[in-house]
Amino acid sequence: MEAISNLADRLLIATPQLADSYFAQTVIYLCQHDEDGAMGLIINRLSDYHLQDLLGQLRLPVNGLDKNPAVHIGGPVSPERGFVLHANGGTWESSLPMGQEVTVTSSKDILKAITAGQGPQEFLVALGYAGWSAGQLEQEITDNAWLLAAVRREILFHTPVEQRWHACYAAIGVGSWQISAQAGHS
Repeated sequence: MEAISNLADRLLIATPQLADSYFAQTVIYLCQHDEDGAMGLIINRLSDYHLQDLLGQLRLPVNGLDKNPAVHIGGPVSPERGFVLHANGGTWESSLPMGQEVTVTSSKDILKAITAGQGPQEFLVALGYAGWSAGQLEQEITDNAWLLAAVRREILFHTPVEQRWHACYAAIGVGSWQISAQAGHS
């Protein structure tokens, strides 16, 4: 079994055992994981907002925006906080490169750049985040609530949102129906 150490820059895939929870059929991009806990963004749940709505609330220009993607529900914690998950590249005020492929930015300057056509081409905007206290995520993984997968830009930025959960299972070569709810079994 894979050691549960630093899991940042990975995907968490909800197992079918989470069917009745807030996290049913979610895929989470894990932004942070250390001895103090973990933080991630749900990448397959959309809010009722679109980027133009958010830009209007922030009083940012929308005139250069060539597309108006839906804003994701990043998780239940701090839904007033915004994050942009995007392909590496560019320099923004508050960015954290996650690995070879992805950066998370939480400053408004990236939104201004996106509307001006100078931001990243591959991105998703999320409000809120998913959080775990110290040891909580590790226990949930041990209890078979989550599977881990490597990040795939295709899934993050190009796979339709409603297909991401199934795409993650396909990417790891497992069908969701093959997952047992009992610890130690797959």
